[in-house]
Amino acid sequence: MKMLTDLISTDYGLMSLIVILILIAMWIYFTVLFMGKIGKSSEEHAKKTGAASAKT
Repeated sequence: MKMLTDLISTDYGLMSLIVILILIAMWIYFTVLFMGKIGKSSEEHAKKTGAASAKT
């Protein structure tokens, strides 16, 4: 309980909490960004592969 009180009530605790929240937000942002790029890349690859196999 003391740790939670220190996290919320002290200046170093609040800065730590802010850093933790920023890191979580960055983790979510980059995960969504990379998953979107992976999906877009796989769609383009499927189009190229499908077009190449249709020609042969």
